[in-house]
Amino acid sequence: MMTTRRYTRHTAKLLQPRRRFKQNLPLLMMFVPVIAYFIIFRYFPILGNVIAFKNYNLMEGIWGSPWVGLKHFKALFTQPQTLTIIRNTVTLSLLSIVAGFPFPIIIAILLNEVRAMRFKRIVQTLIYVPHFFSWVIVGGIVVTIFSQQSGIINKLLELWTGHTTAFLYQEHSWIAIFLGSGIWKEAGWGAIIYLAALTSIDTHLYEAASIDGASKWKQIWHVTLPGIRSTIILMLILSMGNVMEVGFDHVYTLQNAAVSDVSSVISTYIFIVGVQGGQFSLTTAVGLFESLVGFFFVVLANQLARKFDQGLW
Repeated sequence: MMTTRRYTRHTAKLLQPRRRFKQNLPLLMMFVPVIAYFIIFRYFPILGNVIAFKNYNLMEGIWGSPWVGLKHFKALFTQPQTLTIIRNTVTLSLLSIVAGFPFPIIIAILLNEVRAMRFKRIVQTLIYVPHFFSWVIVGGIVVTIFSQQSGIINKLLELWTGHTTAFLYQEHSWIAIFLGSGIWKEAGWGAIIYLAALTSIDTHLYEAASIDGASKWKQIWHVTLPGIRSTIILMLILSMGNVMEVGFDHVYTLQNAAVSDVSSVISTYIFIVGVQGGQFSLTTAVGLFESLVGFFFVVLANQLARKFDQGLW
């Protein structure tokens, strides 16, 4: 009898995973398109990075092109032009993170404090809309506002002072416009994640803080921000992964020859040298270097987050 019971229990343990698999089969089938997408469009193209170690040409193909080892990486770190481009990319990326990262948090907190639902919906719509504009449209809006000849700002300056300023042709003002346009376009959309995180905060905490005499600012500082701290750290880690990536569309629609010393970044370099100039191996080496640096910053940010028990792994 004991042997029979043991056999039955052993058989049940073996059949349990199969039953779970059959029960979850419809859900697993829903993951198939997602897995296929990442394999085809994310992981399979990684094999193309081998071009960075070859003297690639279209006639011989990827595998038929001769190996050159680290030749293109040596050229990458010896050419003054590429070093300037890497410097510009890091500078613009870090400035975008430092200047733009707090805005979605601030917007989410402000919207969370609004009690007039009609007003809240109108404001949400207005700040979400720019995300759906292409950078071509945003670039046109920026030029319309800051153009020296016909820009609205310069028209007002001319009326008040009699002089105009070439905002888009001066390096410091161009960087400010670049950062401002990026914040205007994406801050509202980024606030959605923080608004979702704010819904998980227990409202009784606010009531307790109010009874203890905490002002609205102290409630935000001691209840709201700690409540979304894990989300803030997660978004910061993901942002650090893009520290070497500046959007091509954003830069390309705003840059001009006068500010090329600060606006030439890796994405525009790959387009000009790689796509237009046909130097695929060199630009692949640049792209691989960009990915490795981004990976390094993600790991570094996660290690720092682990000290506060907020790491991803």
